[in-house]
Amino acid sequence: MEPLSPPYDEEAGAALDLLGPSPIQLFRVWARRPELARSIANWGSFYFSRRSALTLRQRELVIDRTTALCGARYEWAVHVTSFADKAGLDAAQLDSLATGKPADACWDATDRAVLEAVDELPGTFDLTDETWASLTAVANEDVALELTLLCGWYHAISFAVRALRLPPEPGTESIAALIGAAADGTEPGKQAPATASTAL
Repeated sequence: MEPLSPPYDEEAGAALDLLGPSPIQLFRVWARRPELARSIANWGSFYFSRRSALTLRQRELVIDRTTALCGARYEWAVHVTSFADKAGLDAAQLDSLATGKPADACWDATDRAVLEAVDELPGTFDLTDETWASLTAVANEDVALELTLLCGWYHAISFAVRALRLPPEPGTESIAALIGAAADGTEPGKQAPATASTAL
């Protein structure tokens, strides 16, 4: 499935404008069906705004850890490149997100509670009462709820970018390589290697 290439027709161009000024490959795949791209843009406009209960840092912790666990090199690299500095994530923290654990010494109690919840969800499809209590003790119930939704959404994004065999965006290759171990079937995500079809 090839991403759209310019020049875009009017409907696709308008949908891409909602997603951002420099449409990445994934956005251009969505824009093959402009109604899909518009719907996703509406969803994203909430989580990437101040209306979300999550801080920018919390949002990026959820997204980065989820995409790393899923071995979604493409999406991991897009977010780390675009948002790691804004979220205040340093090199040790990026290494931990890619291949480490929430217990790593680089995390404070708030970050650790977020990451523990993100790590627990895909294994149990649930949060224990203890994990929920730890998260709401350092944040609040709105944050906890949105975390579950955002984590689920970025599992869906990870499934899509892996199935589409999207190669890293230009200039993000070295960042993408940080989660090579996860995508090759080892910790933290234990994902089977991709084998099929043509990269977009």
